[in-house]
Amino acid sequence: MDTGMITDVMRDAVGVVIKLGGPMLVLSMMAGVALAIFQAVTQIHEQTLSFILKVVIVVGVLLIAGGWMLTTLQDYAREVFDLMTRL
Repeated sequence: MDTGMITDVMRDAVGVVIKLGGPMLVLSMMAGVALAIFQAVTQIHEQTLSFILKVVIVVGVLLIAGGWMLTTLQDYAREVFDLMTRL
């Protein structure tokens, strides 16, 4: 196994992590910003609102896209194991 193959595997791993974690992070960040603006306008400063909203969004994304996430992770794992058996 040369340096190029290791670089390719690590680059693919980072791509998979971004693909899997990106939607949850972006949606929870957008919800946090929207709720922060709402709290600033209404002067309601309850910290549990933000936490609960973010948890609900992350769980919703996992319920909706969980199958796709699992398939993506399995495909990457198969590629890595196939690469290991070929060497």
